[in-house]
Amino acid sequence: MAKGMSLHLGLNAVDPHHYQGWSGELVACEADANDMEAIAKKKEFAPTKFLTKRATRKAALDAMADAAAKLDKGDIFFLTYSGHGGQVPDTNGDEADHKDETWCLFDGELVDDELYAALGKFKPGVRILVLSDSCHSGTVTREMYYQAKPATRVDAGQARYRAMPREVALRVYLANKQFYDGIQKAVKANVESSDAIGASVLLISGCQDNQLSQDGDFNGLFTSRVLEVWHDGTFKKNYARFHKAVVALMPPDQTPNYFTVGAVDKAFAKQSPFSL
Repeated sequence: MAKGMSLHLGLNAVDPHHYQGWSGELVACEADANDMEAIAKKKEFAPTKFLTKRATRKAALDAMADAAAKLDKGDIFFLTYSGHGGQVPDTNGDEADHKDETWCLFDGELVDDELYAALGKFKPGVRILVLSDSCHSGTVTREMYYQAKPATRVDAGQARYRAMPREVALRVYLANKQFYDGIQKAVKANVESSDAIGASVLLISGCQDNQLSQDGDFNGLFTSRVLEVWHDGTFKKNYARFHKAVVALMPPDQTPNYFTVGAVDKAFAKQSPFSL
């Protein structure tokens, strides 16, 4: 039987020492991680969870490396992130919009190039499911208008968004320019010297790269809709239908993305969500 491992990251704040005085308080990200871990346990994954101060760059990368070493063809890795999304200038020329998307971990941003490289360590034939409830998350594989169904687990009043403010993003990047530029340079060299991702990666994100994801009082808006559609395991259709059902419950300014990278695995795409 296939085995599954999972990693759940939820951050209600970040370390102001790295983020130039900004602590980025949110409300529902830890709850998102707890609920995703509960799904993983129900589906018999072996889960790892890091909340806020424990959700560091090293902890996340080490956990992914551990899963990559242990999982074989036919196994599955389930990765979830809830927290602020950020962007840094693309210095290695791999982004059409000249920006790299990031996850704001507690002690520093995890650049999408790093995530790509980490997923590239998984063996061919491994399935990887990623759910990212963060801003600018469409391909991490302004004032907004709110309109949606009444939320059962999200406050539909004053919206909070999981986006690092632009001025903060610029301060953080300029204060750590050598660090983030070095990451992109090293990752590009490693990726170019190795094969492409051999695993099959399926990302369902909270929004598109140019959109923001809403926080909530109990869950992020995207995560609340994922839980609503999944309905404690009664949803039995495939991932594309799952994504479509989630999109149907979202406001017009926050459109979850369905994005694949790596080896094509049609059987994976046809499975019901979170299947071993």
